[in-house]
Amino acid sequence: MPDLRDYRVKPGTKVSLADWRTDDDGGLTKPQGEERLAKNLAAIDELQMKFWANRSRAMLVVLQGIDTAGKDGVIRKVMTALNPQGVTVHSFKKPTDAEAAHDYLWRVHSRCPGKGEIGVFNRSHYEDVIVGRVHGFLKPKEIERRHRQINDFEQMLTEQGTIVLKFFLSISKEEQLARLHARLEDPSKQWKFSVNDVSERAKWPAYIDTFEDMLAGTSTDHAPWHVVPSNRKWFRNLLVSEVLCDHLNGLRLEWPKPADGLTSVMLQ
Repeated sequence: MPDLRDYRVKPGTKVSLADWRTDDDGGLTKPQGEERLAKNLAAIDELQMKFWANRSRAMLVVLQGIDTAGKDGVIRKVMTALNPQGVTVHSFKKPTDAEAAHDYLWRVHSRCPGKGEIGVFNRSHYEDVIVGRVHGFLKPKEIERRHRQINDFEQMLTEQGTIVLKFFLSISKEEQLARLHARLEDPSKQWKFSVNDVSERAKWPAYIDTFEDMLAGTSTDHAPWHVVPSNRKWFRNLLVSEVLCDHLNGLRLEWPKPADGLTSVMLQ
């Protein structure tokens, strides 16, 4: 497995998504990758239980990527290793009237995980920058301001004990086309297809420019972005699981000690 640092966006650097091959396989075969993923998921199962039992930290997992990049797939293949009691998944769509009446981060903060919990954002507060830029709702100064506000927001979360893990799932334009065709041809996937997918695909260059500026402007020491090559679904899932394992292992959590006197209790 390659060095995870190779997939981390260094804070303060200019970003070109072309620097990460979308068909990267980490030097592994698919069987090797799937075997390693299975081991990681088994490890995550116990690590999450310790995380939940200690309730000293929270973890926020942010998933972003262009349509068909695989956000739902990561949740199905990786997050299913987690105990549902300690996990929340939320997707931020078009703001409701009540949400639009507040600042754009208002609806996000209440969805952040509590201590012991792992929260997953399938799309996130970054949508309020991405959509606004691609569709021309936001001017450059407002985009820059929102990048700063998001950085401050995430720093506040980390200072309060939340680990923020951000994954940008990167696929090629050709792979997106293949996946859109698969949706049209497979009755079990047709419900996922929208006519908006066609018009949004036409904005591919604008999305790439937006993503690159977003990654450069919001990858920080306290909440770095990881670019996840996602043409190969098995490698996408493996890389996300590797980062999760790395951070959970890094906490070096132990099982909480029993309550005073518990060891002397005699069950009848």
